[in-house]
Amino acid sequence: MLLPSLLLLTWLLTSLAHHDPPLWGTPHSHGAPRCYSAEELPLGQPPPHLLARAAKWEQALPVALVSSLEAAGHRRQPEGRPAEPQCPVLRPEEVLEADTHQRSISPWRYRVDTDEDRYPQKLAFAECLCRGCIDARTGRETAALNSVRLRQSLLVLRRRPCSRAGAPTPGAFAFHAEFIRVPVGCTCVLPRSAR
Repeated sequence: MLLPSLLLLTWLLTSLAHHDPPLWGTPHSHGAPRCYSAEELPLGQPPPHLLARAAKWEQALPVALVSSLEAAGHRRQPEGRPAEPQCPVLRPEEVLEADTHQRSISPWRYRVDTDEDRYPQKLAFAECLCRGCIDARTGRETAALNSVRLRQSLLVLRRRPCSRAGAPTPGAFAFHAEFIRVPVGCTCVLPRSAR
């Protein structure tokens, strides 16, 4: 998973440095990012040339899950906040056909995280349902192990305010590539200290 992200970062940086018109500004701007106005790019849209080549965010799990999570959320909870995570009792006969996140002894659920200054704006984040892990014999939570989130590095574009000719320009923004750590699942680990 790291190699595709590094290749995407290399491509993005090359694209940003060699694009015409330059995303990094004029030759005399010494690396200043190109500023866009709200008229040039609607809210939530990155520059089209960044999406036209090999940037395939839709293939990343945190992006791919969003549409199904939103559809399931509309069917289950039309209004209100999501319920607090509760550690389930694992009954093998009930979960044999379930997805991995439901059969795990460190089960998790997904929620949609929205950030209007990031592209992609919506990502699926995993949340552990238990503090401990589920004992496979009893099906109940035990404190002998801890549930922790597994994280994946994901390249995103961050939208930030910028200025033109050294003066702040209201409504102008630029895009910066950055890696973020996205929780994609949970696993069981030994506790750091004895209780």
